[in-house]
Amino acid sequence: MDKQSLFEKINSYKDEMIDLQKRITSIPALGPESGGEGEYKRAEFLKKWIKENLGIKEIMEINAPDDRVPSKVRPNLIFFYPGKNNDKTIWIMTHMDIVPAGDLSQWKNNPFQAWIEGDKLYGRGVEDNQQEMVASLFALKALKEENIVPDYRIGIVLVADEETGSEYGISYVLDKEGDMFKKDDLIIVPDAGSPDGSLIEVAEKSILWCKFHIHGKQTHASTPELGINAHRAAAHLAVKLDNLHKVFDKSDSVFDPPISTFEPTKKEKNVPNINTIPAEDIFYLDARVLPDYSLKEVKKEIEKYCSEIEKEFKVKIDIDYPQYAEAAPPTPTDSEVVVKLGKAIRETLGIKTKAIGIGGGTVAAEFRRKNLNVAVWATQDELAHEPNEYIVIENMVKDAKVYATLFIQES
Repeated sequence: MDKQSLFEKINSYKDEMIDLQKRITSIPALGPESGGEGEYKRAEFLKKWIKENLGIKEIMEINAPDDRVPSKVRPNLIFFYPGKNNDKTIWIMTHMDIVPAGDLSQWKNNPFQAWIEGDKLYGRGVEDNQQEMVASLFALKALKEENIVPDYRIGIVLVADEETGSEYGISYVLDKEGDMFKKDDLIIVPDAGSPDGSLIEVAEKSILWCKFHIHGKQTHASTPELGINAHRAAAHLAVKLDNLHKVFDKSDSVFDPPISTFEPTKKEKNVPNINTIPAEDIFYLDARVLPDYSLKEVKKEIEKYCSEIEKEFKVKIDIDYPQYAEAAPPTPTDSEVVVKLGKAIRETLGIKTKAIGIGGGTVAAEFRRKNLNVAVWATQDELAHEPNEYIVIENMVKDAKVYATLFIQES
């Protein structure tokens, strides 16, 4: 097999890949939580493109019912490229949905009309997650046009709802058709990465989001003795929560950063004027916790701090947990998917790979909770969710070559 010929074929697709990116970007796929109509129109376009360009005749549709969108369903698409051995599958899973553009004044141009500047392609969703979707599709196109039959079957999964929890996406797919994914399959979720493509994510931290609602007593700011300042109590609580770093102080070099993090983030409005002491104050904490600790332990420590603040400042504190997700079991660094993906990256890009853990959550955790090994990888500058999101166009082409190399590895 002439790998160089395969790579030259992928190089020749560059303009087609850019065109597909632009066409996908022009079909916003926003969830109803973001005021969108879901992924249906984008899925219909992709089905047509896949059939016409890859010669795929059968595309599975696993539609999650959702009355909030005009189509009444959130589509999930699965199709296969046959191999010599169809008992084993190399899976690439990307997501069709995107996040909102946000403040349009922060964008150079219309975020839904992708544009090129130099070696970069800009637009909402071009990195998250269209780069790897397009790269995987064109890797398959190269195999088809070069008449290559890989040792293993290739499975492509295009899911909905990744950006808002995956209830209608991969979680629904695994619930309805989870038997398709086998223990020995190679599963790749290319939804996080590094600028040089050297990092393979194999583990994630636990995630705990906390909402603190502090209740005091409102009064005029010139007579603080007549009230109970909820904002002051909240500020002291935020400082006290920083002690979590000292209590849960283990370090693990697999992760970046290697420690558990506890960051106060969102702050809701309290009083509208300066000269009023607020009776209510609400703020949030985002905790990313190493798997060494259970979230139950962390929660207990947080509630202890809240109790101390309640006694000291005579306030009442209600705590809610908008997200409470224990870390999924990590993918072993010597698992087949990590080893073979690492080999494909080295052979294609000429770089040494490193297995890491991250603080951010990906849908890889959904597979890991099913005891399925999965690797997260991509070559990208990590511009997801930012204004003027972009990709380096060459990264898209190179990643297609990595997938093609992985697909044709000998069993």
